[in-house]
Amino acid sequence: MNDIKRILHELRENNITVEEAYLKLREQPFEDIGYAKVDLHRKIRQGVSEVIYGAGKTPSQIAGIIDVMKSHNQKTILITRLSPESADELIRSGLSIDYHPDAHAGIYGAIPEPEGRSFILVATGGTSDIPVAEEAALTAEVLGNRVKRLYDVGVAGLHRVLSHVDDVMAASVVVAVAGMEGALASVLGGLADCPVIAVPTSVGYGASFGGVSALLAMLNSCASGVSVVNIDNGFGAGYLASMINRIRTEGEK
Repeated sequence: MNDIKRILHELRENNITVEEAYLKLREQPFEDIGYAKVDLHRKIRQGVSEVIYGAGKTPSQIAGIIDVMKSHNQKTILITRLSPESADELIRSGLSIDYHPDAHAGIYGAIPEPEGRSFILVATGGTSDIPVAEEAALTAEVLGNRVKRLYDVGVAGLHRVLSHVDDVMAASVVVAVAGMEGALASVLGGLADCPVIAVPTSVGYGASFGGVSALLAMLNSCASGVSVVNIDNGFGAGYLASMINRIRTEGEK
């Protein structure tokens, strides 16, 4: 009898309360496969299953982690920072990976249908910011959100974003992805009545210091309601946007 069945039997026999059973399920451990300890009950604790960070892992290690997740009924698995070479090797090994080169991400399984009418808006300052934005957008979609993309609307041509004000104002959360001076987050923060998640990118010339200039500018935004994730952290922005959007989606039910 596995641990979950044991807990359910204890609950049926009234040996534990519902609250105690729920706590035990939240505290269920991981599966140790030597090079990784796969968190099997993250979805119970956090509402979202574990995501694989692909950078630094060999294709065989990624495949082993996927096998564990599959064996525990995880239907959709996101692999971030996955190189094209690793993706090719995983596909050659027989795994059905849908690779997205712009986002450097792979998806095993089907992206779920989005719930509710609310949506996440992912916007970029320039075309060069799209890889980070796509990581955010795909993360949000894998987590069951409706996503709209608004690319290349930076402040060098402010009319571009102003022509999409309706989408900005209708979004439940905005992800603003920009490098160089990172001003897009402040502009969107001044237009939107929802949270804005700013993502500084490492795009820019020398004085941008690999995204530090954009990071500091976003941290110093004068627009209220702007929060900031780390440089190039599209995944973190997409994950946080999903958590915010889920609150709105639950309210629609």
